[in-house]
Amino acid sequence: MHIERTTPDPAALDAVLSDLASWQQDGGPVQLHPGDLGWHMRFGPDAVAGALRIWTVGGTAVAIGFLDEKSLIRMCVTPSANQDEELAEALVRDLEDPDSGVLTGDRVVVEARSGAALRSLLHRRGWVDDDPWTPLVRDLRDPVEVTDLRVEIAGPELIADRVAVQRAAFDNSTFSADRWTVMSQSAAYRHARCLVGYDSQDNAVAAATVWSAGAGRPGLLEPMGVHRDHRGHGHGTAITLAAAAGLRDLGASSATVATPSSNEGAVATYASAGFRPLPAVTDFALTR
Repeated sequence: MHIERTTPDPAALDAVLSDLASWQQDGGPVQLHPGDLGWHMRFGPDAVAGALRIWTVGGTAVAIGFLDEKSLIRMCVTPSANQDEELAEALVRDLEDPDSGVLTGDRVVVEARSGAALRSLLHRRGWVDDDPWTPLVRDLRDPVEVTDLRVEIAGPELIADRVAVQRAAFDNSTFSADRWTVMSQSAAYRHARCLVGYDSQDNAVAAATVWSAGAGRPGLLEPMGVHRDHRGHGHGTAITLAAAAGLRDLGASSATVATPSSNEGAVATYASAGFRPLPAVTDFALTR
């Protein structure tokens, strides 16, 4: 089997998103999702394409890696190659080799929640457990309960509120109206929605973005945040419920999210919105 690794051209992003969407399965791991690439689209298609590494066999993608940072890659393996030892060996060679152009730095981290053969080989090669994450899933076969929070789908006329909540929810956020515009014009956003929640005084208090991978597949909630001045009133639970309902409207079979296990407040918020915590998973770290 001849395995090739490439960094795609921006023109190929539609195909990458389609491949990644087709790999999403209910009952499988909460893994790299088209929405993860979609949220990164706020930096433009060139940035997203440059952060991708695609492994192919005969021109068909079998593994996709997304560089969140130069020393951190999020991996996804096609379900049909879950137990493929030859593919796992090729991936690990590239992940460990500082000259491969995949990972740089003295300490590197791999998120590998799919690909049993890849995960097993990383353990055998001496990669160690990194910080734990808690995946959470909500089944969307039944309607989602309605809350008192007024929730609007954010288009250009509401984007100032969407941006304001994002920046007030995350201290280091660089989100802006211009970045939302770039993101909203991407292929990934054709199957996404930004939601803004308003309290009884019409303050924008919470926001979320939801991403579909297609009808009958798991959808992703990324990100969700509550304005720092309006916390402690249940708005996080309410916007999460609205996000789940939005994904159901888009045809998603389930809603998924993952958060650091150390963020107990976030885990509790998602659980209060009917998300079922799955066993914690760790990334893999290697000091070279």
